Amino acid sequence: MNAKQLFSTFAIAIISAFVGVMTYSLVKQPDVIKEQVPVQVEHAARYASLPAEPQGGYPDLTFSAEKSVHAVVHVTTKATSSVSHQMMPDHPLFEFFFGPRGFYQEPQQQQPVMGSGSGVILSSDGFIVTNNHVIDNADEIEVTLNDKRTFKAVKVGADPTTDIALLKIDASDLPYLRYGNSDDLRIGEWVLAVGNPFNLNSTVTAGIVSAKSRSIQILGQMSIEAFIQTDAAVNPGNSGGALVNTRGELVGINTAIASRTGSFSGYSFAVPVSIVEKVVNDLMEFGEVQRGLIGVNIREMDNELAAELNMDRVNGVYVAEVIEGGGAAAAGIRAHDVIVSINGEAVNTVPQLQEKVGRFRPGDNLQVEVIRDGKRKPFTVTLRNIHGSTDVVVTSAKMAALGAAYDQLSDSDKQRLRIRNGLKVSSVGSGKFREAGVKEGYIITQANRVPINSEEDLKKVVEVLNEGLFLTGIYPNGQVAYYAINLQD
Repeated sequence: MNAKQLFSTFAIAIISAFVGVMTYSLVKQPDVIKEQVPVQVEHAARYASLPAEPQGGYPDLTFSAEKSVHAVVHVTTKATSSVSHQMMPDHPLFEFFFGPRGFYQEPQQQQPVMGSGSGVILSSDGFIVTNNHVIDNADEIEVTLNDKRTFKAVKVGADPTTDIALLKIDASDLPYLRYGNSDDLRIGEWVLAVGNPFNLNSTVTAGIVSAKSRSIQILGQMSIEAFIQTDAAVNPGNSGGALVNTRGELVGINTAIASRTGSFSGYSFAVPVSIVEKVVNDLMEFGEVQRGLIGVNIREMDNELAAELNMDRVNGVYVAEVIEGGGAAAAGIRAHDVIVSINGEAVNTVPQLQEKVGRFRPGDNLQVEVIRDGKRKPFTVTLRNIHGSTDVVVTSAKMAALGAAYDQLSDSDKQRLRIRNGLKVSSVGSGKFREAGVKEGYIITQANRVPINSEEDLKKVVEVLNEGLFLTGIYPNGQVAYYAINLQD
C-alpha cells in the first residue's frame, strides 16, 4: 500500500468518526437539570380589619418629657378660712340705709388653709398659666421651679368661665413651653400630662387623646367647656399642669378628672390651648377676658328637632332664641335656625360652637352659616360684649377690688324669689366681697338703695363711692342678707 492509499484510508476513518459522533448527539439528547427557585408573591387583596404589616413599638416620649418637666412648676397657696356670724350694725350709715333691724355678716378669722397645684411657664420672663381654681381665694401664692428655686407670685388676672388664671414671678431666662395647635390633635394621638400630683414634683404620665370638645358641666353658667379628654393619669395636684404632644408643645392645661373616688379612674380633661392662648393674651393686655357673644341661646340638635325641621340628619347647633339687640339679631339670624359652621369650620355640638366663638373679641366679625327651611344661608355677625356693645371691657380698680364675677338673673329665678330685679354673684375670689362674707350665689337687688339689674348698674354705683357700699340682696334659698363693704384700703 503506497502513501496515497494510506492517507485516503485515514481520511475516511476521521470523517466516519465525526459523522458518528454527530449522529449520536442528534439522536441522544442530554438530561436538563431544572432547579425551582421560590418567589414571594405579594397579594393585592387584604383584610380591611388587619394591618398590612406590624406597626412597630411605642413612640419615643423622652424628648417631650425632658423638655416639659423644666417648664412645669409647683404652685402652692395659702388662704385664710372664715366663718360668718350675724351682728347688729354699729355703723351710722348702715342704719340710715337699712334701719335698726338690719344686719350684716362679719367674718371670723380661722386657721390658714393650704393648697397646691401646677402651672406652666409661658415666657422666659416669668408669666405662668394655671387653673383659676388652683389660686382662687388665695392670699399668698408661691411657685417652685423644677430646679428647687421658689418665688412669690402675683395674680395678673383670672377667668372663671374657662378656669384659666395668669401669674407672674420676678425671674428671667426661664425655660418655657411654646404653644402647639390643639385643633390638629387627632383621636388616638399620644400626649403627656406633666404636673405635681399629691405633691410629687415633676411627674409625667402618658396616654392618648380620647375625645375632643367634651363638656362635663363643672364650670357653671356662661362657661366655655370644650375639654380635651385623655386617659393620661391625672390626680389632685395636676390641675394647672401641662398637656403636651410628642413634639413637646403645649396643647392643653390639665383641669379635671371624672372620678367617683377623687383620684384618677381613667378619664382626665384639659382646656385646649386654643382657648388658653386667647385668655392669656386678653389678661396680659386688658386684665380680663374679652368675651365676644353672638347673641343667641342654643341647644344640642337631636332626632326630634331634626325631624321637626325636615332635616335628613342630625347636624349643627339649634338656635332656641335670638337675644334682642345682639349681633345675631342685627345680622338676621332667627330662632329655629341651625348653625352649621363658623368661619367655614363645621360645628356639630354646643361645646364646639362655644370654643370657636370664644377665640374672638367684641367687635370681631364671624362668618356664620345656618340651615333655614332646608337651605344654607350665610350671615356676617359682629360679636358684642356682655353689655351689648362692641367695645372691649376694662374693669375699674374699684370693681376689681370687689373680687367677684356676676351672672344675669333669669326671669324664672326672679319669679321664684318674688323679686323684680337682681344681679347674681357667680363666684367670689380674693377681695372686698369675700372679706365681708358675701357668698357665691348671692343676688344683689340694691346697692346703696339703687336697684341693680346688671353688672353695669353695680359699676355705676361703685364708681362714685369713696367709702361704704351697702348691699341688699337674697340667697337662692330665700334668705335675705345685707352687707356693709368698706371700699377704702
